[in-house]
Amino acid sequence: MEFLTVEIEKPEDVNVILGQAHFIKAIDDVYEALVGSSPHLRFGVAFCEASGPCLVRRAGNDEELTALAVKNASAIGAGHAFVVFLREGFPVNVLNQLKQVPEVCRIYCATANQVEVIVVQTELGRGIAGVVDGASPLGVETEADVVARHDLLRKIGYKL
Repeated sequence: MEFLTVEIEKPEDVNVILGQAHFIKAIDDVYEALVGSSPHLRFGVAFCEASGPCLVRRAGNDEELTALAVKNASAIGAGHAFVVFLREGFPVNVLNQLKQVPEVCRIYCATANQVEVIVVQTELGRGIAGVVDGASPLGVETEADVVARHDLLRKIGYKL
């Protein structure tokens, strides 16, 4: 058994969702959940098929994000893993829809941060052992930080 670290490659203005699903139909159902969540959402999704032809299945409404999802899913190479890249929306806008997709087993992360995927390689193949999502905390928020957090949430439309 060998552990590998795969860094998710993405532009700063793109959010990523990394998850695990089962069954070839997952790519279609994840696509439908995303496309139905917002008319403005731009996305690409790729799914690592774990049996049969073992292809990286792909879908999306943005060619750049779909190609990026394929590149990252291929680098991870873990059976049943899926990668979603988003623009014009945030993971919080689509997570409940994704969790309701019958084939989705788990969500590892949903973030705008840089992400490293801890992958385990065995004779059978690859699996995701976990993720590193962004940096470690540098302290505890102050009252000024609370005000700044609330201001940010108001600015992006999540708090009145």
